[in-house]
Amino acid sequence: MRTPIVERMTGLLARKGLDAIVTSSPENFAYLTGFVVPTQPLIRHRHAMAIVTASGEEAVFAVDMEESTVRGKLPETPLSVWREFHDDPMEVLAETLKGLGLAAASIGLEFDYLPAGDYARLVGFMPDARFVPVEKDIALLRQIKTPDEVALIHRLARIADEAICDSFAAVKAGDTEMDIAAVLTRRIYELGAEDFKLLIVATGERSQLPNVGPSLRILQRGDVCRVEIFAVIAGYQAGVCRTAYVQEPPPMAEEIWKLMVECKYAILDQIRPGASCLAVYNDFIRRLATMNLPPISFVGHGIGLHLHEDPYIGATPILGSPAGDATIEADMVLGFEPLCYRTGYGFGVQNKDVLHVTANGSVLLSDKADTDTMIRIA
Repeated sequence: MRTPIVERMTGLLARKGLDAIVTSSPENFAYLTGFVVPTQPLIRHRHAMAIVTASGEEAVFAVDMEESTVRGKLPETPLSVWREFHDDPMEVLAETLKGLGLAAASIGLEFDYLPAGDYARLVGFMPDARFVPVEKDIALLRQIKTPDEVALIHRLARIADEAICDSFAAVKAGDTEMDIAAVLTRRIYELGAEDFKLLIVATGERSQLPNVGPSLRILQRGDVCRVEIFAVIAGYQAGVCRTAYVQEPPPMAEEIWKLMVECKYAILDQIRPGASCLAVYNDFIRRLATMNLPPISFVGHGIGLHLHEDPYIGATPILGSPAGDATIEADMVLGFEPLCYRTGYGFGVQNKDVLHVTANGSVLLSDKADTDTMIRIA
């Protein structure tokens, strides 16, 4: 398993007085092991779990269909295998935990992922154990990235950024949104990604829709084109969105874009350790109001093993902060996205980037495209 993450987990166990943690979600399995079990995110019952005890002992638990993959990735880590359609996976998990001396232990689980029926059976198989929710605690750990995580997210951000730019360069008026998507998805893989998530291609009037995939709509002169994609490696992801116009910008597009650029640099300037997420968000909303553009509920969020992670730069409730604010810390990685879907002019704009919070400020990680002006499609 990943030594720095195991050390974080054992520190969490000590702070909470627990004997072990069992991760069950694809995100937290990848957090500990460094890889995603291929079918776990697709088939909910194909449990794959990583186990860490307070003494630092490690074990993994997986379905027989994925045994070869897990053994190949973690050849030195003890593996318990349950047989799909034959075993009760919770019974096999219980026997695994008992074998680690945890029959009467206090064990942390992801209560927001493990199905209720499975949890009930696990409790039945381990009546002397105490199970404690730790999903929020792990989410807090994941907010602060290791140097390797930062480097990987930087790579992913550049892949997404370059792939979008290449897709804009490859199309012209008369092509379709599907043509953009074809180039974009091919380039994502050519540039080294293992997968992608949340492909958005929204042009013309469709650029006002937040999360739509590509259609057969034909690109026309004066269209605004919003394109977003999350590149994925080892479960980690970084999302980038770029906005372009076809041949010539429609009325007010360049003026609104200048405001988005102003907001981008303002956020980069304000984000530093100790900064208030709510203060950064309120400044963004104030800038939108100068052009009578409608507000949105957040302008940024953590990113890593999930599309959206805490903290949110916005007016939304923040993990561990009921007042709706959170403090920026060094080595957070944030996606931030000055945007307005409903500008009032028949189009929406969005400029989504990724930054790393350093000891003294922030560094842009999606640094391939020059977004100081809107990108032009021929």
